[in-house]
Amino acid sequence: MIPFSYRSPKTEVRESKIHGRGLFATADIAKDEVVAVKGGHIISREQLREKITPRFGPVEIQIDDNLFIAPVTEEEREGSMLYSNHSCDANIGMRGEITFVAMRDVRAGEELTHDWVTTDDDDYSVECNCGAPNCRKILTGRDWQRPELQKRYAGYFSAYLADKIARQAMLDR
Repeated sequence: MIPFSYRSPKTEVRESKIHGRGLFATADIAKDEVVAVKGGHIISREQLREKITPRFGPVEIQIDDNLFIAPVTEEEREGSMLYSNHSCDANIGMRGEITFVAMRDVRAGEELTHDWVTTDDDDYSVECNCGAPNCRKILTGRDWQRPELQKRYAGYFSAYLADKIARQAMLDR
């Protein structure tokens, strides 16, 4: 089976201290270099909650308020996974809706992590175990609204969240 998602040949999946398996750099990766591209089927929030998450766990990337990209069969699951764990001190962010790029130069051996704030707009609150010095301890699906995180990740939010941030800034003027 051809994988749905792309992972740079400069990466490999292996055991992670953050959670289960993670994505690691096997060679240096330059700032703004493509690290991964998420693939799958476009599904609704309802499909995600009722059919996908109960069967496969968190396997999706949000691309709009009510649209996600995810595998829909067990056979597709492994080929769609990026294995980028969450970190409050992330080193990869978004370009567009499905492309992950390095936010800084990354050294070989580093785990490649993204902050869910750059991709998620949802109703959840979970305890964070990333271990970063700046760990927020509690992650929510609305963290993208926090001004300090908007500043930290400027230029690396998914396109749909960047649009929401821009619209909110216009209303606040």
